[in-house]
Amino acid sequence: MNETSGGTPGNTTYQTVAFWLTDPGTSVLFKLQNQPLAFGSPANQHPTITIDTTETYQTIDGFGYTLTGGSATLLNKMSSAARAELLKELFATEGTSIGVSYLRLSIGASDLSDHVFSYNDLPAGQTDPEMTKFDLGPDRKDLIPVLKEILAINPEIKLMGSPWSPPTWMKTNNSSVGGSLKPEFYDAYAKYFVKYIQAMAAEGIRIDAITVQNEPLHPGNNPSLLMPAQEQAAFIKQSLGPAFKAANLDTKIIIYDHNADRIDYPISILNDPEAKKYINGSAFHLYGGTIDALDQVHKAHPDKNLYFTEQWVGAPGNLAGDLAWHTKNLTIGATRNWCKTVLEWNLAADQNQDPHTEGGCTQCLGAITINGGVTRNPAYYTIAHASKFVRPGSVRVSSNIPAGLQNVAFKAPNGDKVLIVFNEGQDSRTFNISYNGNIVTTSLNRGAVGTYVW
Repeated sequence: MNETSGGTPGNTTYQTVAFWLTDPGTSVLFKLQNQPLAFGSPANQHPTITIDTTETYQTIDGFGYTLTGGSATLLNKMSSAARAELLKELFATEGTSIGVSYLRLSIGASDLSDHVFSYNDLPAGQTDPEMTKFDLGPDRKDLIPVLKEILAINPEIKLMGSPWSPPTWMKTNNSSVGGSLKPEFYDAYAKYFVKYIQAMAAEGIRIDAITVQNEPLHPGNNPSLLMPAQEQAAFIKQSLGPAFKAANLDTKIIIYDHNADRIDYPISILNDPEAKKYINGSAFHLYGGTIDALDQVHKAHPDKNLYFTEQWVGAPGNLAGDLAWHTKNLTIGATRNWCKTVLEWNLAADQNQDPHTEGGCTQCLGAITINGGVTRNPAYYTIAHASKFVRPGSVRVSSNIPAGLQNVAFKAPNGDKVLIVFNEGQDSRTFNISYNGNIVTTSLNRGAVGTYVW
């Protein structure tokens, strides 16, 4: 940020601080505040958040959403001018754009697609272990065109693919819901992943990472698959890892992709050295467990990365409650527990929380609602407070947590320091931010979130 002279002659130059605020109590929605903030050396008794950029943690890959098939369908139905304006707001960084830097995609259908499909659907009784009939199919209609528009705005955006189910002919129950992957099709399914990454690359779309299975311990969704830890480990070491190696793919393989209450799942896989050598890290949701459990996964395997990949907001949404919970547990909690991404579920839905599959989520509120116009919902503001400023390549740095002032700090690639603070107390709080021996004094109302950049 800009630097201005302050204090007496001979004093160091003091930096001005940009302050972006969301305050549900006063209906302020992610607005740059006009009040001047500048570092100085005033003495006071307020609690102090001290930033130490010499103590560093993980590097950030990005903040964003899942671009579901349903999200892409709704975006593609917009007029080209309205869609271009919305995508610029979401994915550019200048002005009031929020700079989304990471997207998760479904490999085949998710439960927020308008119908169930895979890239190799066959008539009953047929199989295709060599993947000769693989086709990106339905993704060519909406998802790929929208992705290309996004990539034109931000060519560096990182993309993660996650499957909800393999093709049904690979499964023990021949159904999109539940069932397990037949061991005789491990190699075929590995080829399916390779074909997906190669086919997307042929469209100019680079898949940076895949997770092996979305929510492998939740076989009741449509689509879904039950994949216990020992089966995921076997699939990786026998088929998926060798297939990626043979195809010279540098796409990251990420395991688990489910709740924080079963950290035994990723740890047990990483404890297998034959599987571990192919794995970049583990992904988490927070529909069960507590976010601090992720620190135990980091301690067990500190050489492997952690990612936070999904959390829904239930319709109709409650900005005060949703912003508070998601900021505390995800933006702050997940990054303080080593996550390189924070991704909300999902980018867009209509006013009825459609589209979704039969049996899929009926109450998943999009970050935006597309219904003739565009409505911005809680997940939009939660992500905006981080994505615009904590750019890919940012590093989490040390900051203490005074009572009631949840926070996390980063150093961005351009040298900016970024501090995100949530006042979880019962009253308005005045506090100091201390950096390099100078402090700035600011305040947040109860339930408000502030991002401070200097």
